[in-house]
Amino acid sequence: MLSKEQIKEKVGYEAAQRVKNGMTIGAGTGSTAYWFIRALGNRIKDGLSCRAVPTSLKTTQLLLEQNIPVIELNAVNALDLVVDGADELDAQLQLIKGGGGALLQEKMVAFSASRYIIIADESKLVAHLGRFPLPVEVIPYGYRMIQERIESRYGKIVSLRKKGETPFETDHKNYILDIAFQRISHPAEVAAFLKTIPGMVEHGLFLDMAQEAIIGYSSGEIKPLQAKTY
Repeated sequence: MLSKEQIKEKVGYEAAQRVKNGMTIGAGTGSTAYWFIRALGNRIKDGLSCRAVPTSLKTTQLLLEQNIPVIELNAVNALDLVVDGADELDAQLQLIKGGGGALLQEKMVAFSASRYIIIADESKLVAHLGRFPLPVEVIPYGYRMIQERIESRYGKIVSLRKKGETPFETDHKNYILDIAFQRISHPAEVAAFLKTIPGMVEHGLFLDMAQEAIIGYSSGEIKPLQAKTY
């Protein structure tokens, strides 16, 4: 039986094989994306040529450590491929992301992708989104108004994410609120409501964005999951 880290390494390696010579890609943030970048670095050593748009400062550092050329999103019109992890995903490849606090740039990069692939271990695959608290990025000014508006609408606890005793800050110096839904029955409705609140920068529902997921299991098996179209 493989450990979670071994599973993450395995799916990261699998995703790195999807990168073709000359591609411009997007590289995600988090513990699973870490293994993708490590595997991609090995391919760079073997002669692969590609360049990457990072989704966070941490990812930028890791890409540079692996000698993968880094460019800004502003320097491209589109990305050939984006690979990232997820905090939750369902069978329709609807996602919750933002556990690492990089959801704004992750969503902007994913939006620019010609193909968006999620890599995850089996524990991230769920029947219904929401057990993982939904992150939303908000500007610090007036964040309590946003917090109270969401609590009033859904009757759920909305927590300000902290790092020690102070609020956690994103790369853009914004705050993160985590909504304890437990279950999100209508993700599209939640996404639409959140977008109406002034001061809301972005939410962690990534809906109808991913085309494929690579899921790793403790047995060592890897299964691709394709987005269903209706």
